[in-house]
Order: sequence, then structure tokens, then C-alpha cells
Amino acid sequence: MSKKISVSMMCADHMRIEDSIRAFEAADVEYLYIDIMDGHFVPNITLGTDFCRALKKETPVPLDIHLMIEEPENRLGWFDFGAKDIVSVHAESTKHLQRVLCAVRSRGARAFAALNPATPLSVVDYMLDDIDGVLVMCVNPGYAGQKLIPSTIDKIRDLRRLLDERGRPDILIEADGNVSFENAGRISKAGADIFVAGTSSVFQQGTSCIQEGIEKLQAAISPEM
Repeated sequence: MSKKISVSMMCADHMRIEDSIRAFEAADVEYLYIDIMDGHFVPNITLGTDFCRALKKETPVPLDIHLMIEEPENRLGWFDFGAKDIVSVHAESTKHLQRVLCAVRSRGARAFAALNPATPLSVVDYMLDDIDGVLVMCVNPGYAGQKLIPSTIDKIRDLRRLLDERGRPDILIEADGNVSFENAGRISKAGADIFVAGTSSVFQQGTSCIQEGIEKLQAAISPEM
């Protein structure tokens, strides 16, 4: 299974957002990662519904929407998503995770269960038929630039083993949080499939170097490395 990159739009230069989008398209990135924070589930407020709609009109690159919001079941209708897009819902954010993920799938998108660093893998053990992937947070969500929590790499490795033992290699593993060039290689070897690129990799040198950063990250996550 090929490794994919999802670039964090929260970390992009919002004064030059169109230039960034064109650079992502030229680099053939697989997803645009959208952090949605409500100031309650996490202590920050970031991108919103209008930004998602604008991106859908501006580029054919699929969206990777990470909902860090309370009661997502009451807010899915606010967002523009569909076929080829990913929507991640935090297990900690709702009492009815399975119901929310089924609602995501009903609109044609792929449904991912997002897990905070301290959330055990047992949360998804009986939901494998209802998910297309698991988003493993390698930092506590809310802010960019944090250090990776080392135990989350073991968590990714354990999740990959669990999925393989259950005969579900089709379920993807996504990693978010300090996916630096160095950490990306370790995360890839642990079994991740999708890598969220932010300030520690693609954006650390500015918009003019996006292509270089993506190529370097692609090399880091390559199975040959």
C-alpha cells in the first residue's frame, strides 16, 4: 500500500494560500488536512466551515477533515465533504462514535476514528466494520509545533498488528503531530499509511520550498528507507 501525505492547511501561509494550493497540486499531494477546532474540545479555534467550502471550489485535491469539536453528530451538516474526502471524528468527543462515523460514510466520505495519545486502541476494537481508518494523534491536539509523544509510535505499531491479525489491512492508519522528517521514518516503519505534514516538515522553510519539503518527506516515508 502506497504511503500518502496530507498537508496541514492550518500551517500554510494564509496570506498566500492560493500559491500554496498550486504548489500542493504540482507536488501531487494526496490530501489537504483541515484542522477544525471549537475552543471546547481543544483549547484553540482554527479553520471553519467556509474555509472548507472555499477549498472544495478551488482545488480537486480531496479534503482530510479532522473534527476536534464536541458533539460532532450535531455539526456534520455544516461541512462540505463527499466522495474521496476523509472525515476524522474523535472517540472522546461523542457518546455515539459509531453513529457519527456511519453518518460520515452515508455522504460518501471515508470515516476515520481519531484517538488522543492516552485513548486505548480498544475503543475501535468492535468498530472495524464501521471505519475506513484510524487517526492516531502523536501529540495532544490543539496546537502545532509540539514534540511527538514517543509511546504513540508503539501505539501505531500495535494498531497495525491488531488490524493485520483481524484480517483488516484495508483499514488505514494516519499519524498527526510532529511528523518531522526524522519522526516520519519511524512512524512509517511502525505501520502508518498517511502522514500529516506541518511545521516540522513541509512548512518549516516557507512556501517557496514546499516542493523540496514534500520530496524530502516522501523519501522519509518510503518503504525502501
